[in-house]
Amino acid sequence: MNQARCQTQLIALDWGTSSLRAYRLGAAGRVLELRSLPWGVMKLPEVVLPENSGDDGKAGFEFAFEEACGDWIRAAPHAPVIAAGMVGSRQGWREAPYLSLPIAVDRIGSTLSTVHTRNGQIVHIVPGLIENSALPNVMRGEETQVIGALSMLDFGKTPSRAEQQNEQNEILIGLPGSHSKWVQVRIQHREVQSHIEHFHTFMTGEVYAALCEHTILGRGMPTSDVNGDDHAAFDRGVLVPQTPAGRAGVLSTIFSTRTLGLTGELDGAGQREYLSGLLIGHEVAALQDLLAEQRHRPVRVILVGDAALCVRYTRALRAYGLDQIEVAGQATERGLWQLAIAAGLLSCTQP
Repeated sequence: MNQARCQTQLIALDWGTSSLRAYRLGAAGRVLELRSLPWGVMKLPEVVLPENSGDDGKAGFEFAFEEACGDWIRAAPHAPVIAAGMVGSRQGWREAPYLSLPIAVDRIGSTLSTVHTRNGQIVHIVPGLIENSALPNVMRGEETQVIGALSMLDFGKTPSRAEQQNEQNEILIGLPGSHSKWVQVRIQHREVQSHIEHFHTFMTGEVYAALCEHTILGRGMPTSDVNGDDHAAFDRGVLVPQTPAGRAGVLSTIFSTRTLGLTGELDGAGQREYLSGLLIGHEVAALQDLLAEQRHRPVRVILVGDAALCVRYTRALRAYGLDQIEVAGQATERGLWQLAIAAGLLSCTQP
């Protein structure tokens, strides 16, 4: 048997809507192997089964799971399996009910659902989170990234001066993307405990793509995505919400993307950069207002996600006076490792 496979401690799955990422993790959560497959919850492979097979409609999950990590399990049958993301939704393999906020981070790992494969393997599924309010909010998968980011903060960072002066501190974790999430975390230093208090969702990335591809704003723009070269156009868009015209709101200000092109102030690439900055600027401005209303004063901001996108959000956050910004890498696999520890699936205590 391959010696590297004997080192497998955990098999961890990040199973979303459009893709599946499988991690084979060794001691201390080190990534030994990574596989990416295009089989998300809504894009599963078609499996033809014999009649009277007793199929419960989940054959696509079984097939994708076997392709992703079947050989890992056979080589290391002792290794537990944990999965996060849309695999735990109503459309997933097995629904893992939402947990309500506010919630202690440790409780998430102790509330896993399970599904048994036809081969007898137990897959532990991470629940999502829900904030019940006048406009409910939910997340699935991001909670794992939040836990991964917090594990790096708790174990790998020296507390800042501001953190050392308080028994509890507030952290803001941003997950920019199609549906950006901003998660407010309160850390109790004396109890070494973290609580997720609130989170907000902004459909910035999806709206940006829809505006570029399906509205008049996209005419004259290059077909490729923003390349990040025109910082001036991006920064100009970011600052629009701070101007008198910006008070009209995003539905009014986005039209300036077209008019600045018509007047020759922005070329096609510049318009795309400007629109990106404008939407992100409105997101950050609205977030700042929400944090002020809730009296959440983060001592630091941690970003998790695509590196280029995190650069954009860093520029925007600094334009609005938020300077203590860090970018956390490998948050998903670290979070899955921490959740497995909290669930008692591992004897390890270090990330």
